[in-house]
Amino acid sequence: MPFRKISCDLKLAVIRLYEREILPLWDILDIMHLSRRTFFRILKLWRETGDVVTHKYGNLAGWPRILNFDDIYYVLQLVRLRPDWFLDELLELLKTNRFISVHYVTIHRELQRAGVSYKKLKRIASERNEEARNDYIARISQYEPEEVGFLDETAKNDKTAARANGRAKKGCRATMKQ
Repeated sequence: MPFRKISCDLKLAVIRLYEREILPLWDILDIMHLSRRTFFRILKLWRETGDVVTHKYGNLAGWPRILNFDDIYYVLQLVRLRPDWFLDELLELLKTNRFISVHYVTIHRELQRAGVSYKKLKRIASERNEEARNDYIARISQYEPEEVGFLDETAKNDKTAARANGRAKKGCRATMKQ
């Protein structure tokens, strides 16, 4: 049989037919016009890498990743829930809830790949009411700046235990209600 490029879809179909025992091997080879040697080469590649194509460049170069898509999604949800968590706290949550033991650098790199960066937290008052705030802006906008004066009766406390930095997607502000 002359050299020809076999599509990925055809290779996946062959693997599925074989693994689900839908057809015997000889019928699969006859229908798909594959040699026995080619089939077993594809099957070996599928079992070793989870793919039917050899990647010389791209994502699959280097060490295989420890965290799969669901684990990374879990970490991203944790970061969205509380952007001020440290990496060792995320590491502990992965250990207890997902039964995965990784180094904190692995979590940091996966967050970087997902586009999450470490930045200054903007604290938002938990009592803040957006509707009342918008009404106030609408009412105050009818006055000129020279007509408005403000008195500040609040105090700032630098001794709070709140964290100053947190994580958020690049291009988005890291906010934390406090």
